[in-house]
Amino acid sequence: MESKHYYLTADIATFIALHADKILSRGEGENVKVLTEIDLRTNLKNMGSVTTYRVPSGTILTPAARSFLSENKIDIVFSDDEKVGPEEVKKDFKQDSKPDSKDEAVKKPKYLLMGAGVRTDEKPEAYTHLYANNLVPKCHPRIKLRGKIDSLEAYIINAQVKAKALKMENMVSDLGEILTLARNILRAEVLSEPLNEFVLFGLTEQDIREISHNPQKNLGVSHFMPSYEMGEMMAQLNFIRTQVRETEIAAIEAFFDLTEGLQREDIVKALNRMSSAIYVMMCRLKAGKYES
Repeated sequence: MESKHYYLTADIATFIALHADKILSRGEGENVKVLTEIDLRTNLKNMGSVTTYRVPSGTILTPAARSFLSENKIDIVFSDDEKVGPEEVKKDFKQDSKPDSKDEAVKKPKYLLMGAGVRTDEKPEAYTHLYANNLVPKCHPRIKLRGKIDSLEAYIINAQVKAKALKMENMVSDLGEILTLARNILRAEVLSEPLNEFVLFGLTEQDIREISHNPQKNLGVSHFMPSYEMGEMMAQLNFIRTQVRETEIAAIEAFFDLTEGLQREDIVKALNRMSSAIYVMMCRLKAGKYES
């Protein structure tokens, strides 16, 4: 849980800064809590169907959190009780969801079209799963991000094949670590889970950042612009680097809101470090570290 709150700091700070007047009007701004969409997803993840969510009085719901509850037909109940947990919400659900005898035979449609608030038993071709049976158009920013990551994985595997043919086993291994990180990012996004800290080729995130900023000091190679004369693998690595940067932009488009700020700083930061790691690999290649 600690990493989760760390990554949401920027989101909460931005929201508070933009809503300072409202926050300060509540008891001089003391003990004000902000509930985000990510918080809701985490709290409701393993709770099954819920129709009511209890929120402590004084808690501020971000616009995305309110939208999430509304799209999922979950009522908000404000309470003076400071504790909100699965047991309490489940209790509300059990109390509020007892069907009348006339309604017992009524079956709720399987899918929810988010945004439209419409339920259907048939999945429209233009829609796909955002999570569970909640559907969004395939052009939704988060679906676009998933597509970008999927493509990125394919490019990495393609580069591994070429490196293997050139007997660059160390490069195949390093690309494998990049591939694992890409898959972990996708998993964290799909499941709305925080992304754990990572190490690439024995380097921490901070190590990668420092080496990419000063390759001359660490690898004996100055910053350079790639060219065709540097060979096929340099071209492959540079192409992957550009795809990572495009994926990072897609992540910002999916998770940045002018009101709430950046919701998934962990994913954006990981993609930024990934592009730096690819550049480190390019510098290593230029320095002859991957020679077969």
